Amino acid sequence: MLGTPSGLAAETLRLATFHTSLSRDGPGLLLADLLDEDPDTQIRATLDVLIAADADVLLLQDVDYDAAGHALTAFANLLEDRGLSYPYRVMLRPNTGQPTGLDMDGNARLGEARDAQGYGRFNGQGGMALLSRQPVDAGAVRDFSGLLWANLPGNAAADVLTAEALAIQRLASVAMWDVPVALDSGARFHILALHATPPVFDGPEDRNGLRNADELRFWQLYLEGWSPDGQPFEAGAFALMGTLNVDPGRGEGRQGPLRALLEHAALQNPAPVNMAGRSETADWDDPVPGDLRVDYILPAANLRVIASGVIWPGEEPEDGLTASTVAAASDHRLVWVDLDL
Repeated sequence: MLGTPSGLAAETLRLATFHTSLSRDGPGLLLADLLDEDPDTQIRATLDVLIAADADVLLLQDVDYDAAGHALTAFANLLEDRGLSYPYRVMLRPNTGQPTGLDMDGNARLGEARDAQGYGRFNGQGGMALLSRQPVDAGAVRDFSGLLWANLPGNAAADVLTAEALAIQRLASVAMWDVPVALDSGARFHILALHATPPVFDGPEDRNGLRNADELRFWQLYLEGWSPDGQPFEAGAFALMGTLNVDPGRGEGRQGPLRALLEHAALQNPAPVNMAGRSETADWDDPVPGDLRVDYILPAANLRVIASGVIWPGEEPEDGLTASTVAAASDHRLVWVDLDL
């Protein structure tokens, strides 16, 4: 187990978030790949990374959704075959690929990937999933993915959307959840999960940049007592985690909302690093956009962080993983944090 302090395993909770590449170009293709007797290199590499991480609670991004959860079950079965069991899982319908019926990107064509609530060639492409060793209170999960962008206080939607789009455009490009997990002590630990839109692939209006900023601002407001249904967030043990898609100091994106979370009184920023001491979590083309930190785990400020890291081997293997293995799994790198509870 990566970096686990001796004698503390029973008292720790390991969280991990990983933006995978478990998305395919059409519905059912991921399931077919997962059920293949000889899974492809990318799937095998992803399994290797997750086995090495050995997290108690694992949040995955860019995993294709299907209503019956067949793909997630097949993936969990592959992990279990390798000795890593996650009996508790959450995968709710994401906004990716959900049709709007409007020409959202203004190119005079309907029904394209950019016309969906969140970018997607089909319903559920590139969704989000949570896997847990600890029981999940499924009935208490709060799914905020249906919140209209225009209903977020102080939003920027009206600056970049038509009146028609304003009435239907959701804030979350993928999903936003509050998932309560039961600890051995009987207490609850809340996973505040998101996958924000990349602040690129738009025009000078900066629609995606503004949407990303408001997706992050949602969580600042939520931590400060506002919620879409009026029920304030009240939890002593929690972590905000997922792909926020903004680097604190480099690259595109509006960094103010990110910095507001990194510096928020209710959160702490463990700033996990890889074996080389670097904080980046995405291996992107140099010089633009370059390697950036876009994946985060921000635990509650009152919790004790024991260890943290980014799985990114260099010339030497890391816990049996080589650089080529993690590169085959995804262009992102898994981030993990150990908490003393």
